Amino acid sequence: MTDFTHLDKDGRVRMVDVGEKAETKRVAVVAGTISMNRDTLDRIMDEKVKKGNVLEAARIAGVMAAKKTSDLIPMCHPLNITHARIDFSFDTKNHAIDIEAEVSLTGKTGVEMEALTAVSVAALTIYDMCKSYDRAMRISNIYLKSKSGGKSGTYTAK
Repeated sequence: MTDFTHLDKDGRVRMVDVGEKAETKRVAVVAGTISMNRDTLDRIMDEKVKKGNVLEAARIAGVMAAKKTSDLIPMCHPLNITHARIDFSFDTKNHAIDIEAEVSLTGKTGVEMEALTAVSVAALTIYDMCKSYDRAMRISNIYLKSKSGGKSGTYTAK
């Protein structure tokens, strides 16, 4: 196991200095799911939610969240993200929406936290827009599918 890089020699929290790291193309892909009642999923699919187009609002919220990650998570570096994509797919069998975010940049640190934040906030936006129909929705299974770039190289979830 590696040492925690967010602690100094006295155990105080610090932001990691990435100033000397090489700039590389970095990409992170994250997935997650929001499950709901059949009627709620049907309303979203048919664009019959009173608050408007749920998936487009969630897509915008996810992109905005990726760009604001360093404002939410204390030790994250502010990043100049060059691409963010949020996609949705319907799982009608399980009454769920699968969410996937891909975030990328050319820089000195990775974008895993930005992609994780994008999926989380997209799911939260779906919940917020549909909670009057279904308070039992469940956000689950948010995980890093893959990342590339940087010294640690490529990772793909098994």
